[in-house]
Amino acid sequence: MMTQPIVFLGGFLSSPGAYRDMQQALVQITGQAVWIVEARSYDWLGNIVPAGWAHLLRKLDRTVQRARRDSTTGKVTLIGHSAGGVLGRLYLSPRRFLGRAYKGQDYVAHLVTLGSPHYNQRRLIYGGWLSRWVNERYPGAFFAPQVRYTSVGGKLVRGDRYGSRRERQSYAFYKNIIGDGNAWGDGLIPVPSALLEGSHQITLDGVSHFKGFGGPWYGEPEVIGRWWGRNVGPASRATGDEPA
Repeated sequence: MMTQPIVFLGGFLSSPGAYRDMQQALVQITGQAVWIVEARSYDWLGNIVPAGWAHLLRKLDRTVQRARRDSTTGKVTLIGHSAGGVLGRLYLSPRRFLGRAYKGQDYVAHLVTLGSPHYNQRRLIYGGWLSRWVNERYPGAFFAPQVRYTSVGGKLVRGDRYGSRRERQSYAFYKNIIGDGNAWGDGLIPVPSALLEGSHQITLDGVSHFKGFGGPWYGEPEVIGRWWGRNVGPASRATGDEPA
């Protein structure tokens, strides 16, 4: 059996504990070992400046190098949730970034992004500067075909300035991110922002950005099966005692 571990990087201000249930579900569905990057809420506080990005990239690289030791392909599948997906795109670059070249394109076979704000007009908050910086240097699926790209967006709420409380909140989020509050999205990230140009794009009806947004989120077992089995890999139960 081919082994290609999964490395998962969470989103802005998240901590690994928020993804433990998803980790176990991924192990069962994919049959692969799943590593979560140990990036905690305080590690994300510097994400508004490049030095903060570098701090997270170092944590990501350490996890990738550990995980790939057990890979028969020598590579990993990298999954990024929210801002983690945008950082994953930067990690692939062979160019030096603040003195270090991570060369993730040599270690990542497939990058999957879940509700990531790839196109974000905000300036300092919620990764707007990071998204624009990455898009200027590595637009779209820049390292394809060496690296496969899949971007997943949730279609849960359409923003409405005069609608329900949730629709009004979504309207504000979407408008700040792409300038169009009337878009569809996962409650936080509008679909047009989440779907990366040149990637295999998947839009999931009824899927929310995270728990508590009013619907099942990307990490629920039933939702994982909808994006993993369609492009990332065959959906199959794990056999044996692979580490989570």
